[in-house]
Amino acid sequence: MSNTPGVGDPQGGTAIAERPAEQAVNQTPWVTIVWDDPVNTQIYVTHVFVTYFRYPKAKAKRLMLQVHHEGKAVVASGSREEMERDCNAMHDFGLWATLDRAE
Repeated sequence: MSNTPGVGDPQGGTAIAERPAEQAVNQTPWVTIVWDDPVNTQIYVTHVFVTYFRYPKAKAKRLMLQVHHEGKAVVASGSREEMERDCNAMHDFGLWATLDRAE
C-alpha cells in the first residue's frame, strides 16, 4: 500500500489528478480586437468603449488611439463566449471587430 496521502488511504482523503493538456488549451483566454475603419470617428469609438466596456475615458481614448495609429487594438479578454458577445456588440455599434485566442 502507498504511503502517499490520499492515494489508497483507507481513512479517506483527496486524490489529485493532473489535468489533461486539452483542458489547459480550452482555458486559454480569447480576445476581442477592434480594427480601424474609414467610417467611425475617434469620438464615436471612444464613446463605444466607455459605454459598452465601462472603461474610464482615459483608457477608452488610449485604446481608440491604438486602433487609429496601429490599425487595431485588443479591447477585452476572457472566455470565448464572452468575447463572442463583445465582438457582436462591437458589430452592433458599427465597429469592425474580431475575436482570436490570446497570445
